[in-house]
Amino acid sequence: MRLYHASTVIVEHPDTTHSRDYLDFGRGFYLTSLHEQAIKYAERFLRRQKDAWLNIYELKDDLKEWNILHFNQYDKSWLDFVAACRSGEPTKEYDMIVGGIANDRVILTLDLYFSGEINQEEALKRLIFEKPNIQYCIRSDKMLQQCLTYIESKKL
Repeated sequence: MRLYHASTVIVEHPDTTHSRDYLDFGRGFYLTSLHEQAIKYAERFLRRQKDAWLNIYELKDDLKEWNILHFNQYDKSWLDFVAACRSGEPTKEYDMIVGGIANDRVILTLDLYFSGEINQEEALKRLIFEKPNIQYCIRSDKMLQQCLTYIESKKL
């Protein structure tokens, strides 16, 4: 499967070390299978007068031996997991997590929920109408080395 990672630099050897804390799925190397989503993300760098690179990878097909968590929609499980990761709470160890990204519209709902302005029920009502933009968070350096192959980088 072809995956994309937008950055200000070429990333031939991805790792989890350079990840920020408190992201949607915790520390890890984030990718998407949606080319348009990766381009849109990279355009943020261009607006800030920075270089923008689209790094392209191939993810191995057979991932049966890895511990992977899938979220197919913005539901209570997804919301609870993202809330835990964004607040720095420990979560179960996974090699990779696949699920919806907290894009601009989704993040507004999350901010209201995290601040206590809306409850979980209201947050879930709002999220049900959002179609997830899929992200892949590889949290294991071992999985990065064994399952993700660098293809090329394109400067935007």
